[in-house]
Amino acid sequence: MLATPAYDIALILNQGQRETQEDAIAARVFDATNSGYVVVADGMGGHEAGEVASELVLSAWREVVDAQMEDPDAAEGALIDALPMAAIQANAAIANHGEEQSQGFSMGSTLLGMLLLGQRVFWISIGDSPMYLYRDGTLTQINEDHSMAPEIDAQVAKGILSPDEARSHPDRNQLTSVIMGASIPKVDCPEEPLVLNADDILILGSDGLQYLSNNEIQSILNDHAQSLSQDIADTLLQALQAKEDPDQDNVSIAVVKPAGQ
Repeated sequence: MLATPAYDIALILNQGQRETQEDAIAARVFDATNSGYVVVADGMGGHEAGEVASELVLSAWREVVDAQMEDPDAAEGALIDALPMAAIQANAAIANHGEEQSQGFSMGSTLLGMLLLGQRVFWISIGDSPMYLYRDGTLTQINEDHSMAPEIDAQVAKGILSPDEARSHPDRNQLTSVIMGASIPKVDCPEEPLVLNADDILILGSDGLQYLSNNEIQSILNDHAQSLSQDIADTLLQALQAKEDPDQDNVSIAVVKPAGQ
């Protein structure tokens, strides 16, 4: 756990029931500037592809964002611009790696990167790694879901599919945007930040966290909102493991609380 005067941040990385770990997660806090970040990458492409892709994304993020945050003279605009620059560099790194491989090689990764500047939160999101805001007892996903899930859920609202059919739909996890070394169809990177309240909690993760429903995550936070971030993260992982789902995906979890909670 990273505990600082500015933020209480906890990270968990778990392999789930998969043979390899294709997730990667990192966080860093800069006390002097009351700033920090969390980054999550969920790789795809199988052994020695997905895990490489997620690490390439993290490396690109660190190279670009750390350089700005370590510069005492960096303008705030440069810090914010580092988010899309990190995505561009990650995409180039995956493209370069793919060119070195045999024909037919394919790899990719999601990117969920969050920048904390005081109480303001900026983010960039490509893929389906979720970012939740827990505020006043309610959990809300605040980043876009670049998968077929929103479209499938819309069919439930129209009465085309039942909720059970939507949950088990074979195309539900098909991504509509991802970092693969080619053009990126969708990028969620709002210009205006989210301003945190003192009692807010942020939860970031790979889609392996979504083996818990939003209601289940919200219920855990209702019971543990006053706990340290590490305790909340541990409780979320324990709830996932208690399901004993034989298909449980790799899971990354980050829990972020402002100072003073």
